Amino acid sequence: MAAKYKHVAITGPPGVGKTTLVESVVGRLRSCGAPCSGFYTREVRQAGRRTGFDVVTLDGKSGVLSRVKPDGGGRRDLRVGQYVVDLPAFENLALPLLQAQASLQGENGHILVLDEIGKMEMFSQHFVAGVRGAMARPSTTLLTTIPIPKGKPIPLVEEIRNHKDFFVVNLTRENRDDPSIQENIVSTLTASLKK
Repeated sequence: MAAKYKHVAITGPPGVGKTTLVESVVGRLRSCGAPCSGFYTREVRQAGRRTGFDVVTLDGKSGVLSRVKPDGGGRRDLRVGQYVVDLPAFENLALPLLQAQASLQGENGHILVLDEIGKMEMFSQHFVAGVRGAMARPSTTLLTTIPIPKGKPIPLVEEIRNHKDFFVVNLTRENRDDPSIQENIVSTLTASLKK
């Protein structure tokens, strides 16, 4: 399996543990000396209730991705359900990661972690273009999470889901504790770096 794919995309329902799996995989990759950069998306909770999401880079920077806002806000709000996306804050963190990765040259590969590529992130056309560029770059290996198909298809997500170079892992409550899933992801990514 490892030789067949270059990238890994983890999909599954909200709350199944996609980000937890990505963090564990990144920890293992870093312990092996694999170069990784990118970001995680983290829930923000207040009084036990989810109030939004933040973006946290692998080097520890963080910023707002979205927050719950009642209807009746500005008509120009970028909304996904009850959440309003803070596009400038997201782009300030995510775009430099894509740009820095694009400028890397040389034979050694690099793993770019993008957790997640979903509806909120799609408001940034610069981000969409950067992801497509990373997918096409020989020195880049992607480790990403994508939402399960629901409602109107998200073009970039469907490109990833159907791309021949992506190993798509469907994480469920039944299989999320299976150690072979993490092993397959780590072996796919490390093999890709050696190509």
